[in-house]
Amino acid sequence: MRTHSFFRSAAWVGIASLLVNPLAYGWGSVGHRMINRLAESALPPSVPAFLRSPSALDEVEYLGPEPDRWRSPAEPELSHVQAPEHFLDMEYLDQIGPLPHQRLDFEKDALAHGLDPAHVGLQPWQTDEVWERLKASFRAYRELSAKHQDTAAVQQVILFYIGWLGHYVGDGSQPLHTTVNYDGWELAANPNHFSRERGIHSLFESQFVGSQGANLQPSDVANKMTSPRLLQGDIFTAYMDYLHATSGFIQPLYLLNNTGAFEGKGTPESRSFVEQRLAAGASMLRDMIYTAWVRSADPVPQRS
Repeated sequence: MRTHSFFRSAAWVGIASLLVNPLAYGWGSVGHRMINRLAESALPPSVPAFLRSPSALDEVEYLGPEPDRWRSPAEPELSHVQAPEHFLDMEYLDQIGPLPHQRLDFEKDALAHGLDPAHVGLQPWQTDEVWERLKASFRAYRELSAKHQDTAAVQQVILFYIGWLGHYVGDGSQPLHTTVNYDGWELAANPNHFSRERGIHSLFESQFVGSQGANLQPSDVANKMTSPRLLQGDIFTAYMDYLHATSGFIQPLYLLNNTGAFEGKGTPESRSFVEQRLAAGASMLRDMIYTAWVRSADPVPQRS
């Protein structure tokens, strides 16, 4: 959810008038559940067997929408503080320059450039931090297993972190979570005459993806997933590459919306578009889980 009006630097005076965003949930329950279950189901066979048990799949699927359950007016402080963790408005990044890997460093940089970090978004930092929690728990699992000790408790922790991580990785595959144009075209420049009306966010990710819309099938999404891979380099950079790739689908999404392609059951083009985006989220989540498992075996650096 965003409940913000944008802080404008001089470079952003052309952005449309200040607006307050209603509740906007990435992919809704249907999409988040699908991404989590498909990712967990597609893990390579070298990961611990408990990850593919029926109960593990059910738990990880259930946890897909979990951070959206924390976005209720009944918990106002929680809702407020974690709302920016669901998005990153990529248009601001040229003003800030290279992004630091640590959240507090980014917040200092954003403020130094006249931007409120909560308005820019905190999505990649939240995702990276949850991924590191998962890697640390996998390391604990390895240590307990090596000592032939009970791993039941740490297995539950691992499943929670996977489910939690999956939500943000899923949000990162949704183009409207990477732009100031998250619910109607806000930029002054609008050569393609994209709709400026509010409502595209909910229409696309909840109504269309939900059961009353395109009636998407997990098997169709699974067929569009990539092959498993171990992510190279640092995870923050790999994740930013993923977000940049997602942002490339903002205009194609708006072009489809111009034709009414997300109304009702949509069109073959709009259904394929959504399947590809969900598959991108499930593929990235699978690869991040797999990479966390592999890297959990790395030696722990000495504290400086």
